Amino acid sequence: MRAAVFKHLRNNLGEFVSGGEIARALAISRTAVWKHVCALRDEGYQIESRHRYGYRLSEALPDLLIPEEILAGLTTQFCGRCYHYYPSLISTNERAKELAQAGAPEGTTVLAEQQSGGRGRLGRNWYSPSGGLWFSVVLRPVLPQMRAPEATFVAAVAGIEALNGESGGRSSEFGPDQHPVSAIGIKWPNDFVWHGKKLGGILTELSGELDRINYLVIGIGLNVNLAPHDFPTLLRHQVSSLQEILGRPVARGGLLRRYLAALEKWYLVWLEEGFGPVREAWKKGNACLDRPLRVSTPEGELSGRAVDIDRDGALLLETGGDIRRIVTGDLLMGEDIHK
Repeated sequence: MRAAVFKHLRNNLGEFVSGGEIARALAISRTAVWKHVCALRDEGYQIESRHRYGYRLSEALPDLLIPEEILAGLTTQFCGRCYHYYPSLISTNERAKELAQAGAPEGTTVLAEQQSGGRGRLGRNWYSPSGGLWFSVVLRPVLPQMRAPEATFVAAVAGIEALNGESGGRSSEFGPDQHPVSAIGIKWPNDFVWHGKKLGGILTELSGELDRINYLVIGIGLNVNLAPHDFPTLLRHQVSSLQEILGRPVARGGLLRRYLAALEKWYLVWLEEGFGPVREAWKKGNACLDRPLRVSTPEGELSGRAVDIDRDGALLLETGGDIRRIVTGDLLMGEDIHK
């Protein structure tokens, strides 16, 4: 009900709305309206109250990711509609898996303002302080387990689309742009990078059997409103943030809503049309093809030039006149190849 009160105030941003009008619309008492307004104030919203006029939500909105804020402008059918918000969690992926095992519906989203035990690929730690975007989404595709890795590419394409929207330019194309956001690309298999620095990443986990997926949990981390001093000293030369790239803070709520909308769109494309369209979009948004690479694999280290990804998402590396198929590995690109 608090979300409904907030929606009334948000729809009349900067203008007074009478408590009686809200109460009648929601079939609750004026006292209940007042209690919800007080709760919204406690969360950081500036709401003026005036006798005979009602309540007015200030246009100076705080950067909050609470359900009232996110659900008010969400355009999706299912992604984010069941939304779990936490000031802090050990890991959004772990909480999402618990919810998925308990029967949470497709699209359930878990978000934390900060994580104390965020994880990346291969069990690595993921630094997740306040100011970033740390969330996980539960999906239930009716597909064989062998296709689960494709979901990481779905999330990557959605991320590039959402980030392009931050520039105010095209939100569904990957063409050249003069805006610095256009320099953000996808590093195989799961990182967002900007001029070689890590901006974010994707961790996909699954529960399934040989012939089917029970559920997928796609964890996404983006460095949004973070300054260099917010990171440990050893990481500062390796990472960047949207705030650093753009030179201004970013409205995280809007970015989250765009990401969820793009994820739902590309997820449905994947289900209806297969991996082909996702693969082509990924190639347009990539930051590693046709570049010299050094790849650390479980079998050893290889150097060469990435030429493509195949229909399963494996990296095709040209080395010594041969094409090697890399299923898992870590990449170094460009100037980093000589370090």
